[in-house]
Amino acid sequence: MYTRITVIEQAILGARWVQKRVKMKSRNHAATKYLLTLGSVVLILGSMSWAKDQTDIDKRIGKAAEVLNEIMAVPDKAIPDKVMTHAKCIAVIPSLVKIPVGFGGQHGKGVATCRTEHGWSAPAPITITGGSWGLQLGGQAVDLVMIVKSDTGMQKMLSSKFKLGADASAAAGPVGRDAAADTDIKMNAEVLTYSRARGLFAGIDLNGAVISQDKDETALLYGKFIPFEDLLSGKVPPPPSAEPFLAAVRKYSHEVHERQG
Repeated sequence: MYTRITVIEQAILGARWVQKRVKMKSRNHAATKYLLTLGSVVLILGSMSWAKDQTDIDKRIGKAAEVLNEIMAVPDKAIPDKVMTHAKCIAVIPSLVKIPVGFGGQHGKGVATCRTEHGWSAPAPITITGGSWGLQLGGQAVDLVMIVKSDTGMQKMLSSKFKLGADASAAAGPVGRDAAADTDIKMNAEVLTYSRARGLFAGIDLNGAVISQDKDETALLYGKFIPFEDLLSGKVPPPPSAEPFLAAVRKYSHEVHERQG
C-alpha cells in the first residue's frame, strides 16, 4: 500500500513538474514576443525621431537661404557690399532664437560657411547661447546674421567655439548696400552682427554670446561627426540640402565682385 501511494504521489509530482515546464515555456515565449514587439516599436520610434531631426536641419538650412535672400533684396536695408566683399565667413541663425521673459537663456541654431580656395565651404551647424543681447531683442524670435571679416576671426570660427567680444571682437554691423562702411570704426571689428525682427533689419551688439559647433546636428547632416575645421576649410563636400543656402551666398558674393569689377 505504501509503495502504491508513493508511486501515485511521484506521478502527481511529475505531472505538476511537466505542467510547470509547459507554463514556463509559454511564458518565455510570450516574454520573447513582447520583447521583440517592444524592440520593433523602439526602432520605429527611433527612426521616426531621426527622420524628424534630419528634416529639421534641412529646413533650417533652407530658412537660412530665405533670410539671406530677403535681407539682400532690399538695397537700402541690406548688408553693405563692402562687407560682403571682404566676408571670410557668413553665419545665419534663422527665426529660432527664443528669449524667455525673465530668463537669460538665449539660444539659437543656424549654419555657417567660410570662403575657401574653391568657393564657399560646406555649411557647419552652429549654436549661439548666452550674452546680454536678449534685452535688445525684446523677447521675440529673430533672424541673426554674422559676418566674419578677418582672417583672425575666421580662425576663431574654425576653432569650433568662441565668445564674441572676448575671443573675437564684434560690433553691430552697418546697414545699406552702399553704406560707407570702410570709414566706420565698426570696420575694425572681426565680426559684424545683425538682427531682423518684425521686418526691421539692423546691426546688433552680440558681445558675450558664445558661438559653437552643433555636434548633434553635424552628425545628422553628414551621417557622422565632422570637426568644424574640416567642414569650414572645404575638406568635405556639401550635402544636397545645403545647395539653397550656398547658392544664396554665392549669388551675392558674385554680384558684389561683378559690380566692382
